[in-house]
Amino acid sequence: MTAAHRTLPLNSIARVTNVKTGESVLLRITDRGPFVNDRVIDLSRAAARKLSVYQHGTALVRIEVLKTPAPIASGGRWCVQIGAFSTAQDAAKLKDKLSRRYHTAKVLQFSSPTGESWLRVRVPEDDKRRAQEVLRETRTDAGIYLVRID
Repeated sequence: MTAAHRTLPLNSIARVTNVKTGESVLLRITDRGPFVNDRVIDLSRAAARKLSVYQHGTALVRIEVLKTPAPIASGGRWCVQIGAFSTAQDAAKLKDKLSRRYHTAKVLQFSSPTGESWLRVRVPEDDKRRAQEVLRETRTDAGIYLVRID
């Protein structure tokens, strides 16, 4: 069973518990997401079924990190992810603006799995503090997230 989380190191092992039912699963963090403001973890279909949240789609859960391949609080490689835009042209416009403002950052435009346009701002050395500054300074109607990429 697997899940997506924005900031836990990839390959971390976590116990996720459905607060309402008390059911829990052990899973591995294998992907990044969710990119929805009110959600902190996306469960695989198998994990969602085991926790009785598959049909409902969302639930209040508790996450306990049991093992990580890298420290959670320090280190890591970080970026800012922005999306989804209604058109690729809107994404390109913000990409140009960010590229002019953050000369040392790499601003990448790509398609999400659902076909929407997203941006990813990679700051020098993928530094968390600098990525947090970009997050605070960037104004957009699109969702914007601090994401660990390792």
